[in-house]
Amino acid sequence: MAKIKFKIGDKKIQENGDVFIIAEAGVNHNGRLDLALKLVDLAADVGADAVKFQTFQAEEVVIPSGEMAAYQRKNIGMKKTQLEMLRQLSLPSTFYRSIIDRCKKRHIIFLSTPQGGRPSVDFLEKLNIPAYKIDSGNLTNYLLLDYIAKLKKPIILSTGMATIPEIKEAVYFIESRRNKKIAILHCTTDYPCKITDVNFQVMLHMMKQYFYPIGYSDHSLDNQVAIMAATLGAAIYEFHITLDKTLQGPDHQASADPSDASIRISSIRKTGKIMGSLIKPAQSELRYISKVRRSLVYTSNLKSGQILTDGNIEGKRPADGVPAKDFLKYVGKKLKRDVVVNQQLSKADFT
Repeated sequence: MAKIKFKIGDKKIQENGDVFIIAEAGVNHNGRLDLALKLVDLAADVGADAVKFQTFQAEEVVIPSGEMAAYQRKNIGMKKTQLEMLRQLSLPSTFYRSIIDRCKKRHIIFLSTPQGGRPSVDFLEKLNIPAYKIDSGNLTNYLLLDYIAKLKKPIILSTGMATIPEIKEAVYFIESRRNKKIAILHCTTDYPCKITDVNFQVMLHMMKQYFYPIGYSDHSLDNQVAIMAATLGAAIYEFHITLDKTLQGPDHQASADPSDASIRISSIRKTGKIMGSLIKPAQSELRYISKVRRSLVYTSNLKSGQILTDGNIEGKRPADGVPAKDFLKYVGKKLKRDVVVNQQLSKADFT
């Protein structure tokens, strides 16, 4: 099954290639421009391809009575409504130009998830965003899928909390809007995600089922998960970053700090180099072939007229004579001249 490939900015989105790494700044700016800009710098410093924020006004996301998730209550350490929490985490519209300018300066792609639905999309369209990331919570929000799909821009679809049929239905819905620039991210919505809930078998299943590139949105704290995602051929890898895990906010504790982020991305890039290509032998091996492979040599002195047996020959270095793999071509042939021990066998030795 030929896989669809497309670009976000100048980066190819494809399985078993260079992993497109998204550093999720999310709401870890805590509503401060200085922190938002530092998150851009962090993402660029550690080698991410894109830095992603979230675009919303709190009232566009949740009704007043909506409760916080358990992990949010735990990480914030106080009880609020979702609305109260999100009002403090919204990225002011006046910040965007400075953030995008910093992204351009640092040569990193700016992305943002339209958490606020269609109004957020309208705002991001004015900024000419190159692709849309649809969060797991909006997978079944077909109002939003419809609105974004019709823009014909690449869509990165997270699948946390979704069943396999729900994923299939959402993908079909986007396709029905004549948009096939889709990447699907396996994801487990828990913060942090336990390694027993990573379930890469699901990602492998998706890779077999879809001709769209498949990736992973990581909420775990385990570096091995990132390495495995890259090893298994993920097209995209997304993870949360923070400047400091101890900052106040719902996502900081489940995010990678500068040291963690640097190690994680370095590991992914190294994994890609280790996986390499289908070319064999490697270029570095070629110089050793003639020195370590074997040529046929005689194991004793033999006289002209003798019939060669396999006991009369052995494979020895260097490999600049008759290859040892060709020994059957000479066994049973008659020598036409005398030969001595350790002399390399030659075609000219036989009648």
